[in-house]
Amino acid sequence: MGLFGSKDSVEDLMYSAMSLMEKNQPKGAIALFNKILKQESDNVSALLNKGLALNQIKKHSDAATCFDRILQINPKDAQALNNIGIAMAEMKNIQDAAAYYDKAIEADPKYAASYFNKGVLLDKLQEREEALNCLDKAIEIDSRKPNAWVYKGIVLGKMKKHEEALNCFQSVCKKYPNNQDAFFQKGVQLAELGQHEKALQVFDEILKKYKNNVSVIYAKSRSKAALEMYPESLELLKQAITANPKIIRSWAKEEPIFAKLHSNDQFRKIVKI
Repeated sequence: MGLFGSKDSVEDLMYSAMSLMEKNQPKGAIALFNKILKQESDNVSALLNKGLALNQIKKHSDAATCFDRILQINPKDAQALNNIGIAMAEMKNIQDAAAYYDKAIEADPKYAASYFNKGVLLDKLQEREEALNCLDKAIEIDSRKPNAWVYKGIVLGKMKKHEEALNCFQSVCKKYPNNQDAFFQKGVQLAELGQHEKALQVFDEILKKYKNNVSVIYAKSRSKAALEMYPESLELLKQAITANPKIIRSWAKEEPIFAKLHSNDQFRKIVKI
């Protein structure tokens, strides 16, 4: 508070709101952004960050309203256009999401985030070559961030281009040694290439830090089965299913590596087939 009970300054409110955002407290931040907007209804920073906070708590329609307000002030605001695209994608409005990403790219051809988000959207639509083109453009514009590199590797893996995917993840791991997503995906691609011993080294390294990570435990179970280490594989599979029964059972039933275990009583009991 200022002197004599005057209202909080916009600067103080913004500082406090952004501090809450950094602490992953979007609801508290939204309340402060609202106070700012009562004083300055066209405060673009408050509108943008309020929209981001609303997207974070799944209030995507309200978030889009915030970004729309920015566009009334500046119709060429690439960040607002991009974030409306994100809100639309979250609401399964795929056509509008793609249109807003394109508008963001048109407004600022050097805004890497829009290419990345469009690439993710195209991947979900199984338009993988087009997705790679967008991700490559995001990398070309901003090679410092690993997210487009990681997603490119994931798309290449889905396309069964496992050598290319592995090279992609190895490059990320070399440049960003603490990127656990890339490190895990490196293990996944090693397994896809039949290099299960190397894959297990990766999974074991991750489990030293994240011992209860279900995806890693399942991946390790899968590689153990491929190496015909069935008792260990089944124990790991049981552990993963205990943590996430629905998803892991679904994966296990469809996994070709586990086909040899379909007549195994323990496997059938764990997976419920």
